[in-house]
Amino acid sequence: MSTVKSALRAAKAALDAHQYGSAIENANKALKEDPKNYHANVFLGLAFEKQNQHEDSEKSYRAATLLKGSDPLAWQGLISLYEQQGGQKLDEYHDATSHLASVFIAVDDKTRCQTVVDKYTDFARKCGTRAQYRHSLEILLPGSDLYDYLEGRILHPAYTYTKIAELLELDEKEKINYEIGQRRTRLGAKIDQVTADVKREVLQASDLETIYQCIVDWTEDDATRRLYEEIILQRAYDTLVVIPPALKPQKREQVLRLAQGLVILKHPFNLAWRLSLEWKDVDRIEDLDAGLLREYVGFFAEDGLAKVLRGYLDSEISAFPTHTPEDNDGDDDDARGKKSVAMTAEDRLILMTDGIEDSPASVLALRIMAEYYLYLEEYESAVETARKAQRELAISSRASGLSFTNMLDAVSISLGTAMIHYQAPRHHPEATSLFEGILARRESNSAALIGIGLILEERGELEDAISFLERALQQTPSTRVKAEAAWCKALSGDYETGVSELEECLSQLDTADSGTKTLKAQILYRIGMCLWNLDTSKSSRKDRERAYARFISSLQADMNYAPAYTSLGIYYTDYARDKARARKCFQKAFELSSSEVVAAERLAQSFAKTREWDLVEVVAQRVVESGRLRPPPGSKKQGISWPFAALGVVQLNIQDYSKSVVSFQSALRISPKDYYSWVGLGESYHNSGRYIAATRAFEQAQKLEAELGPEVLGDTWFSKYMLANVERELGEFGAAIAGYKEVLALRKREYGVSIASLQTLIEAAWQDIELGFFGRAIDNVQEALRTAEDLVTWRKEAFNLWKSIGDLCSVYIYLQSYSAQFPFQSLVELLKFDFDLEAYGLLADVDHLDWAAFASSTVSDNPDASLGPCCHAAILAQKRAISCCVDDAHARAVAWYNLGWTEHRAHICLIAGGNKDNPMIYLKSSIQCFKRAIELESGNSEFWNSLGIVTSQLNPKVAQHAFVRSLFINDKNARTWTNLGVFYLVEGDTQLASDAFTRAQSIDPEHALAWLGQGLLAAQLGESSEARNLFAHGFEIASASATQIQRSYACSVLDHLLVSPGIPSSATDLLRPALALRQLSKQSLADLPFEHIDALVRERMGNPAEASEKLSTICSTLEAEYETSESVETLSRFANAKADLSRSLLAEGKFESAAENAETALDLSVDDDSSNMRKRTRLSAQISGGLSYHHLGLFDRSTEAFKGALEESQENPDIVCLLSQVLWAKGGEAERNIASQQLFNCIEKHPSHAHTMLLLGTISVLHDDQDTIQAVSDDLRGLRTRDDLTHQQQKQLAQLLSAIAILYPDEKGQTLARMSEVTTAVMLGPSHPYGWSQLSGITDEPCPPEMAILTAIREAPPKGALNAEDLSEVYAQSHRGEDAQRSIMFAPWKPSGWYALSQLS
Repeated sequence: MSTVKSALRAAKAALDAHQYGSAIENANKALKEDPKNYHANVFLGLAFEKQNQHEDSEKSYRAATLLKGSDPLAWQGLISLYEQQGGQKLDEYHDATSHLASVFIAVDDKTRCQTVVDKYTDFARKCGTRAQYRHSLEILLPGSDLYDYLEGRILHPAYTYTKIAELLELDEKEKINYEIGQRRTRLGAKIDQVTADVKREVLQASDLETIYQCIVDWTEDDATRRLYEEIILQRAYDTLVVIPPALKPQKREQVLRLAQGLVILKHPFNLAWRLSLEWKDVDRIEDLDAGLLREYVGFFAEDGLAKVLRGYLDSEISAFPTHTPEDNDGDDDDARGKKSVAMTAEDRLILMTDGIEDSPASVLALRIMAEYYLYLEEYESAVETARKAQRELAISSRASGLSFTNMLDAVSISLGTAMIHYQAPRHHPEATSLFEGILARRESNSAALIGIGLILEERGELEDAISFLERALQQTPSTRVKAEAAWCKALSGDYETGVSELEECLSQLDTADSGTKTLKAQILYRIGMCLWNLDTSKSSRKDRERAYARFISSLQADMNYAPAYTSLGIYYTDYARDKARARKCFQKAFELSSSEVVAAERLAQSFAKTREWDLVEVVAQRVVESGRLRPPPGSKKQGISWPFAALGVVQLNIQDYSKSVVSFQSALRISPKDYYSWVGLGESYHNSGRYIAATRAFEQAQKLEAELGPEVLGDTWFSKYMLANVERELGEFGAAIAGYKEVLALRKREYGVSIASLQTLIEAAWQDIELGFFGRAIDNVQEALRTAEDLVTWRKEAFNLWKSIGDLCSVYIYLQSYSAQFPFQSLVELLKFDFDLEAYGLLADVDHLDWAAFASSTVSDNPDASLGPCCHAAILAQKRAISCCVDDAHARAVAWYNLGWTEHRAHICLIAGGNKDNPMIYLKSSIQCFKRAIELESGNSEFWNSLGIVTSQLNPKVAQHAFVRSLFINDKNARTWTNLGVFYLVEGDTQLASDAFTRAQSIDPEHALAWLGQGLLAAQLGESSEARNLFAHGFEIASASATQIQRSYACSVLDHLLVSPGIPSSATDLLRPALALRQLSKQSLADLPFEHIDALVRERMGNPAEASEKLSTICSTLEAEYETSESVETLSRFANAKADLSRSLLAEGKFESAAENAETALDLSVDDDSSNMRKRTRLSAQISGGLSYHHLGLFDRSTEAFKGALEESQENPDIVCLLSQVLWAKGGEAERNIASQQLFNCIEKHPSHAHTMLLLGTISVLHDDQDTIQAVSDDLRGLRTRDDLTHQQQKQLAQLLSAIAILYPDEKGQTLARMSEVTTAVMLGPSHPYGWSQLSGITDEPCPPEMAILTAIREAPPKGALNAEDLSEVYAQSHRGEDAQRSIMFAPWKPSGWYALSQLS
């Protein structure tokens, strides 16, 4: 024991000496001796604490408290230890404080007990969290031992609860914000739902509401108590909003109890009063407590609901007695007295409107405002407000869990009643649904019965309407309802009953009541309408004592009753013949009510007659916005379509076609059989470029014409006219012309139709020219001339007439081959008809063309001679067009522009035709015309472009400026870029030309002339292949009138065929060039080089007769030209044409003429000229002459001709072959030997010439020269491997080798030798039909004929060059009936097909 005490003393001394290690050692010694020694544990804990060994120190102190819990020393040590660790051990600090306080309570030491508690709470506030601080304050709350012991020495419970509430509020706020921030980022999360979920979780788990209640219970300050009662109510309401529906009833009871308590205490907390008012599910507003309403107004004067209530309580619709200042208590302040002062109706409406803006979520305010708007007949505002009330009711119902059935029915009645009148009958289905829903719950609701009755009345279901209204009368007798029932009876045709009952209703009205003036006016008007319809005779309706008097009385009762004005307007229009008064009545009616559709229609008609389209639009638009046009589903009434149709007409007149389409479509949805709306829709589509849709619209209109008949529709020609216009725009000129003729048959001398017909005929002619139908174009022009001859007799001053006549003449200028058919005399009569002929002298000082010059012109059957009068007539017609548009600047500019192009065309045609006198007069005149056009309209890019074209030859600088100016105005014009490119090409700037052509192609890839320009540029740069491809593409996309492309394309193709002898040509290769040349020949008379090329193409295509005819004409022309000019060049061309003519005549079988022309060509080309053209001419003439003499049997002359050809061609192998054939045909032994020798010599010089080998082999077989055959056979077999043989040569080779095998068989025998040759041919050329064809002839196998046909089909055009005769022979050898028929079809002149068919029959 002494050891323990000494150890304790030593430990105590060590602690005092701050020797904590020694203290620990001595304390452990003491504990070793006495483990339950209290002071040893205390000393050990203190020593560990001083050495910051907190865990060991806490264990030692805890051991000490367990040994002696009533001693404060160990507890104080623990508290000291915990304080050193800050907030880490604050919860343990709380327990230690509680135990230490209990120790001091046990010894009744209040001072030390309070000190410990205060120190702990202050430490928790400074170092702990809010939750720990809140926990520290809980030891001071009532119910704890400390509170009972230290009451009066510690904080008042109200203060403590307040501090705890503040801490809880901060924690809840942080938690809510944190959880919302975390959850809102989840996939599919919605912020409103997330917020509600988080608040529900936090509020349900919180004790804050209990804390608030404790504050209310313990506080001694009334203001604080009321404040926290407000907070409790607000928190309970917030909780009610977010908790599940199952928990709402209990919470709602609490909220109502709290709210009612505050209202009973008259505490001005807005939420409490609102809940007390708005959660009362009353059927009528008058069921609310008037005192409560007035108190609310007094407490919350600036609140929105209070403003609405104040206006309502002072209004005509209020069921509560008016509250005057004298009714106020004497202690009421001035402000509350002022609130009861009566207001004007305007001030009341402003006040209530402000109230709604301030409280947009108040159901009661919205309900009151909806009813008030309904009373004021502001139906649109009533509908809008009632809908808001419905939405807010739904929100309030979800928040509170109450159904609000009565309030919902009341709001629905207000909404349905407003929708009966607002934009009627658009909203009638919805209103009916609302009323039916109310009647399903309350079948005797008079407001719903009246509502359905009125809707049925509007629909025209009068019997049912009467039934509903009478049921409503049984529930609630009302003069207004009775008057509606009587009016329904009148509308159903029982006017007498209607009049009597309406008179009865009129007698029941209180005339002193100003509120019934509208009803009185309505009843008087309806009595008047009954009288109006009882007797429909003119005298009765004109009687001013009957209906007229009632209408006047109606207006005397209410000057703003619109229907009475409408009826008076009809009276003044139809019976009094006072249009001025009628118009005023209609205007007044429509000003008062946009529902007065009859008045609006009459107004619109009167405005349309005076072409006041803006007023028509205003009237129609207001009727459309009224919503009374479309009947509701199921209604018996017809819709009203005229306002939409009127809007469409207005929009047509102002050229707003997209809107007019919509308007007419709207009209047709209402009235699908409205003929004039279909016509208007078609016109709108036409003007907006939607021609297919326009066609359908006009076709539908014409169906209605047939269905309704002219007695209903009247004059219907306009739809036919517009349909013809649509077909014209679509390019269906034939149908359009037929349509115009049909209209003109109905309305003769209708200028618009006549001029449209004339222009369409001209457009059809131009289209025919583009398509290459030149004869049809002339037919259209001749018909157009007849139309113009009729039109000029009664509308000679029309600009479009003379412009069309000028275009008519231009057709003959473009189709020069038809200029001989030009109706010169008809044009003379037209141009001089009722006109001052001196006016044709316009620009005569430049172009030398006036009436005298034109009248002296002559025409003949020669197209060349008729071309001049055509040009002159076109120019004079355009001059007369200028005189017809003196007052129209734009038309004059266009007229000068048209004249400029006509003068330019005359310049081109007449210069090309050989007019050398004054060659520039028309060009200079054209320049003057375009300058005049630019003076009148300088912003037209086409005018500048035209000026650039015509000045490019005379003044390149001006031309370039004009092109650039045109592009400045419109840089998207491909034609201008093309013209600029040609200008640069002519001036030698290839880079700028290429850039311009490329720009044109990018703007319009279908502009053919841009491709032509690129082709010319490529040809100039030596890129012939690229040029040919560009010309081909341009020709593909060009029209038939593009003569420049036709020339370039034809020349490029023929040049390619001539310079590429290795490429075989056939008729199919020349089809497109032939087409181009044929079209060119129709449009250009003086183009002899291309006429010559055309003849050569026809010759090569196998039409020698056409070629001979054309070449004969060319020869005659050249002969006449040579006689005039004696030009060497003309003589050379004449000789060349004669040689070509000789060759064509030879092909035609006219050998004598061929020989004669060949001799002429040789005689004309005897001059010493080493030119290539002369050599070709003489060679062609000698060959043609030689062949002609051969066919005539003049073999000597033939031989001489071929010898000459041989010399000219420097022993050309083809000429050698021809000479050898002629010598062989002559029949003499010497000649045949010479022929063979010539062929041998030719083979030595030209060993690869296939024709020579074939001819030598053939002659050897015919001469039975086996040595030669043996020598030639190997060379012939070698030919089979060559790819440059033509189909004819391949066929001849196969036949020759087969003949050699048959006539000179080897040791295998004749059959095997022939089979060997044939199979070898098949093996070497499996894709050629000749081997297979021969094989099918010597075998009965089915495969060879089929293969022969398949290979022949592949070799036929356009894939190959196999001709029709060879293909016919292949089919003939198949031994099948259908193939024999095909053989005959391909070549009916060949006997092989017929023979094969006869063998099978």
